[in-house]
Amino acid sequence: MADLSGNKEEKAGEKHGVEPLIPGLPDEVAELCLLYLPYPHQALARSVSSSWNRAITDPAFLVSKRSLSLSLPYMFVLAFHKSTARIQWQALDPRSSRWFVLPPMPCPKTVCPPAFACASLPRQGRLLVLGGMRSDTETSMDSTFIYRSSTNQWSTGPPMLTPRSFFATGNVRGKIVAVGGSGSGTGDAITAVECYSPESGRWGPAAKMRTGLARYDSAVVGNRMYVTEGWTWPFMFSPRAGVYDADRDTWQEMSNGMREGWTGLSVVLDGRLFVISEHGDCPMKVYAPDLDTWEYVGGDRFPREAMQRPFAVNGVEGRVYVVSCGLNVAIGSVYEEADDGGFCVKWQVLVAPKAFQDFAPSNCQVLYA
Repeated sequence: MADLSGNKEEKAGEKHGVEPLIPGLPDEVAELCLLYLPYPHQALARSVSSSWNRAITDPAFLVSKRSLSLSLPYMFVLAFHKSTARIQWQALDPRSSRWFVLPPMPCPKTVCPPAFACASLPRQGRLLVLGGMRSDTETSMDSTFIYRSSTNQWSTGPPMLTPRSFFATGNVRGKIVAVGGSGSGTGDAITAVECYSPESGRWGPAAKMRTGLARYDSAVVGNRMYVTEGWTWPFMFSPRAGVYDADRDTWQEMSNGMREGWTGLSVVLDGRLFVISEHGDCPMKVYAPDLDTWEYVGGDRFPREAMQRPFAVNGVEGRVYVVSCGLNVAIGSVYEEADDGGFCVKWQVLVAPKAFQDFAPSNCQVLYA
C-alpha cells in the first residue's frame, strides 16, 4: 500500500515534530482506518487534525482506495426548488438510502437550472457542470464547475470555447464532449462541438454537427456519442439525430430504427442502450443494434404512481436510477432471461425525505467515492 503520510525521509527527519495520525497506532494501521471511512466522512475528517488532512489529501490516498476497491457508486443529483429555482446538489447512498447535501456550487444565483449540462468521470470521483444560462439576462454561459468527491469541494475550471445552454454532454473514453445547444442572445442552434481533456485541463474544438437540434438527449456507447432531440409533442416531425465517432472525429447519421424508437430518457448499462419512455406508463426499452429496433423490457411495470415528471436518469452496475419530482428514486435491477435472452427489470422505490418534496431533478450522475 502507498505511504500516505508524506516522504519517508522527511518523516524520519521530522519524527518528533509531526503528530501521529491516531495516537498509539502505527501510521500504516491508522491509514487503513482512514481509508475505510465512507463518503462523505473522509472529506469531513480532514478538519480533525493537520495530519489527517495531509494524509487524506495526498494523491496516494485515492490510489490506495482504488487499489483496495473501497470506492462505491453514489448518485449525485442536481435539483432545483420549483418555486425559487434555487439549486441544490445532493448525493444518494443507494445502499443505506441516505442523502448528503453537497456544498453550494460556485455559480451565479440567477441561473436557469435545466440549462446546465452535466458529465462525470466516475472512477476519478469528478463531476463537471458546464455552460448554463443566466435567468436575469437570458444569456448563455461558458462556465466549467468541477466537484471532487475526495475533497467534497467545488472548483472553477477553464471556460468553454463557446457559451452554450440546453446542450448535450458525454464522457467518451475519458474526455468530456459538449454538443450543440443555444448561444448567447442569438436564438440560433449551435453546431459547434468541443472536447475537454482532464489530463491537460483544456477545451479544444471537435468536428461540428451537421445540424442543430431543438432539444437534446444523448448516450455514449463505446467510442460513439449518440445525440437526438427525441420525439416531442405533437409528434408531427421525425426527430433529428447524429452520431459522433470520437476516434475519427466525424459525424454520421443515426440509423432510422434507433432514431424513431428513441422515445424517452436514455441510460447505458454494460454497453447496452436503454430508454425510459416518457409516455403512458413509462415502459422501458432496449436497443437491439443487429436488428436496428427497440425491444420492450419485461418484468415489473415502472412505478408510475410514485414517480412524477420531470425525470433524471443514470445507471451503474446493472441498475437504473430514475429520480423524479420530490426526489423519489426508482431503482431498476436489470437482468437477462436465461431462456430467450430478453431483458427484464425489477423495480423498487426509495422515498425521499419530506424536505425534498419541493425540489425537481435536472440531472443525475454516478461517481465512485
